[in-house]
Amino acid sequence: MPTELLFRDDAYEPGCEARVLAAGPEGVVLDRTVFYPRAGGQPGDTGTLRWPGGSLAVADTLKGPDDTVLHLPDGGPGDGALPPPGTMVEAVLDWPRRHRLMRMHTALHLLCSLLPGVGVTGGQIGTEKSRLDFDLAGAALPEKEALAAAINALVAADHPVTEGWISEAELDANPGLVRTLSVQPPRGAGRIRLVRIGDGMPPVDLQPCGGTHVRATGEIGPVTIGKIESKGKANRRVHLALAD
Repeated sequence: MPTELLFRDDAYEPGCEARVLAAGPEGVVLDRTVFYPRAGGQPGDTGTLRWPGGSLAVADTLKGPDDTVLHLPDGGPGDGALPPPGTMVEAVLDWPRRHRLMRMHTALHLLCSLLPGVGVTGGQIGTEKSRLDFDLAGAALPEKEALAAAINALVAADHPVTEGWISEAELDANPGLVRTLSVQPPRGAGRIRLVRIGDGMPPVDLQPCGGTHVRATGEIGPVTIGKIESKGKANRRVHLALAD
C-alpha cells in the first residue's frame, strides 16, 4: 500500500494522524504523511511520531519501496522503540526547519530563472546555505552583485507560487521545461507536477518539481549570493543563503 503524500496538496500542514503500516530496522511506514522524503536535492523532513505510551524522533525521511515513505528513527534505523503496525500515530514536522527549506527551495528556482536557457547540472538545498551548478558553455554568468540585486527584486515583487500538472506527453512536447541535466522528472505515473512562479505570461519560472515551496516569493525574505566557484571548464557553482 503506497503512502499518501499530504504535502503534495498542502505543504503548510505541520502534522497529521496516520496509521502505521510497518515498522522495522528500515524505518516506519505510514499510510499517510506530511513528511517529505529526501529527493531532488531537498533533504528529508525531521520531526516526531507520537502515539499513546510512546514517541519517536524522526531523524530523516526517505523514499521506500512500492511508493512508500520511510520515517527513520533518531540515531539510525532500529534505534529505540517502534510503534507496532496498526497503531494510530500523530506525525509532527520540525516545522521551522521545513519552512526554511521551502524558502530555500523557492529561492533556488528564482536563481535558476535569472539564467534562462542555461542547464542545471546539480544542486543542494540546506537550512544554512544552498547551491546550484550551471552549465555555462557559450553563456556568461552575471556578476555576483547583479545576481543578488535581481533575485532580491523578484523576492520583493511577492510573485505567487503555484503548482499544476501536465501529462508526460505534454512534457515530451515541451522539453525546454526541464532545466536539470542530471535529474529528470519521475516517469510512470502518467503526469508531471509543475511549479510556477508568477502569474504573467511568460511566468518568472516554470519547471517540473516535486519539492515543497512557499506560497509567494515575498515569504523567502532577503537573499545573499555567496561565492561562485568554477567546477570544470563550463560548470559554475553559485551559493546562496537567507539573510535571517
